Amino acid sequence: MPNGARWIHEIKFDGYRVQVHLANETVKIFTRRGNDWTTRFRKVADDAWHISASSAIVDGEIVVPGADGTTDFSALQNELRGKSGRIVLVAFDLLYLNGRDLRKLPLLERKAELKKIIAGSHIQFSESFEADGPEMFAHACRVGLEGVVSKVRDSVYPTGSRRRDWVKKSCAQRETLTIAGFALDGDEWDGIYVGRRKGEGLIYAGKVDHGFDKASIADLRKRLTPLIRKTQPYTRRIAHKAIWVEPEVRAEIEYRAKSSEGKVRHPFFRGVREDQ
Repeated sequence: MPNGARWIHEIKFDGYRVQVHLANETVKIFTRRGNDWTTRFRKVADDAWHISASSAIVDGEIVVPGADGTTDFSALQNELRGKSGRIVLVAFDLLYLNGRDLRKLPLLERKAELKKIIAGSHIQFSESFEADGPEMFAHACRVGLEGVVSKVRDSVYPTGSRRRDWVKKSCAQRETLTIAGFALDGDEWDGIYVGRRKGEGLIYAGKVDHGFDKASIADLRKRLTPLIRKTQPYTRRIAHKAIWVEPEVRAEIEYRAKSSEGKVRHPFFRGVREDQ
């Protein structure tokens, strides 16, 4: 965990990373891959109407906040199946404002401008803490937060490849893995088989049988049933029986450790990822 006077620390949130584009009296919300999810995130788009700017691009995370201040990707997935009335945007950076490109400004200057323009709206501001990095991380994990993002206080906005002046650390290990099949015990749900992409191949990464509820099971069966195939999608066959599917659906998996072969240990299903 980075430490020292040049670093500031922010809470890491468990949701969908987005950019909110405000221009010409129109709000658009884009995922990390550039997909337009404005309709799906209609509540946040409505909240963004109250940003005090004629044009802006805001970087943030869409989450469902819990009563204890934590965020939960599973709760967000469940919320998006309904009216999505509980979702909020936690804003942590500002790229453009009223026609000005702010990406080369120091981070703290960008955040100061951001805080001004979202004041009075339902958009939440991601505060920065000048604290001991390891101590803040330990505290975040103790109270059930997702983790910490450490940033160099005068850093420019990161573009292209990952930069060393933004460092993320999660309390639990998380990975987006591809669903290769699912298992049934009779007609009862018995988990999913997952894989890790390696070039054009798919390498076995384990079976996940915790973290499912009635809603997520129904959603997965609806998504996976049309994708059923006769053969395993793994590059190297495994000695397990399952209902195999085309490897198109990706899932967010939390786990404690990985074996030397890359198999996840004590895995927990957190939700389907659609923004990657």
